[in-house]
Amino acid sequence: MPACASIPAMTETLPSPSFRPLYEQIKILLTQSLVAGEWKPGESIPSEMELAARFRVSQGTVRKAIDELASEHILVRRQGKGTYVASHSEPSYQYRFLRVMPDGGEKLYPRSILLDLRRGKASAEIARALAIKAGSAVHVIRRILEFRERPLILDEMVLGAVRFPALTVAKLEEYKGSMYSFYEEVYGLRMIRAEERIRAVAARENVAAQLRVPAGAPLLCVDRIAFTYGDMPVEWRRGLCVTEGFSYFNELA
Repeated sequence: MPACASIPAMTETLPSPSFRPLYEQIKILLTQSLVAGEWKPGESIPSEMELAARFRVSQGTVRKAIDELASEHILVRRQGKGTYVASHSEPSYQYRFLRVMPDGGEKLYPRSILLDLRRGKASAEIARALAIKAGSAVHVIRRILEFRERPLILDEMVLGAVRFPALTVAKLEEYKGSMYSFYEEVYGLRMIRAEERIRAVAARENVAAQLRVPAGAPLLCVDRIAFTYGDMPVEWRRGLCVTEGFSYFNELA
């Protein structure tokens, strides 16, 4: 009988676990608590000492996690008072995502005029943007933003109907804050970040009439997807913006 050949030892290379700094792990845990609704917008969160005891880490680790969330405008520190969940109802946050500004540098406090609210079905493009199925029920809101009685932006916003049940014209007209504070206060959905694509377009006749500009006038077309906690997309928006006397302003740090 021939001798059996020896079987070479096999060493399996296992993937090494990805390293995540401890403060990032705490940041994730804090975000999960926000997603779960443990702390509402405008409410204070526990102190750094309490959170350090809860997560069994150092106070410095908690502080670094909170600093990260504050830099992302998810939390806000108040000197001598503590750390709070940022809210779009606060004056400094109401128009944080509005980037069209007067060239003269004035503070922009636009007036919102609701044009209409209708039900529709999500196109393939909208479905991808909102992470819903094509054909799903959506709300389509159109409005004009005016600045000093001059039309500035024609907005069209699309929202998944499941996330915004019983949305009505009356609800929209009764609410006096920004759209994002409306989402937050009425539906518990806080927008924490947005992605935008910008291009130049010419005003079509119907748009020109609503913005009181000549047909063919240059406009900025700003397409936005806004996200809540957990990177869940909530709103698709297209804004057609007047450019005469106004610019898209973004501060880069």
